[in-house]
Amino acid sequence: MAEIKDIGAIQEKWSRVTPQRTEDYKLGVRSPRRDWEKGAIAAKDNHKQAMVQAAASDSFSKGVAKAGTGRWQSRALSKGPARFAEGVMVGAADYGAGFAPYQQAISATTLPPRFPRRDPRNIMRVTAIATALGKVKTG
Repeated sequence: MAEIKDIGAIQEKWSRVTPQRTEDYKLGVRSPRRDWEKGAIAAKDNHKQAMVQAAASDSFSKGVAKAGTGRWQSRALSKGPARFAEGVMVGAADYGAGFAPYQQAISATTLPPRFPRRDPRNIMRVTAIATALGKVKTG
């Protein structure tokens, strides 16, 4: 039987060595072996099948229950804030491009008149916006 390394030793080496591979990561992204877009599109049937299987075995809720709220909060607070700020700055142009059609639809929508507070007719204003945004979303 082969000697198996202790999980602590494996974990320690991984955490010590992997962060030094930033350049390898960048090179892999810049020059992938296969085109990401073509590969992802070609895998659409596998993705659908995997989603059906995951839904059938209730994998999503099992994974959520295994992680738990405490782990989610701990990881989100220890990693999230710095990544969030950087992601927002890097993604600003994409955000603007993605939201622009919705902003245009909102600005082009003529809202019905506003009635007194809690008047049920005010829901027509919400319906007008929801309809306009739905048209943008579904084409």
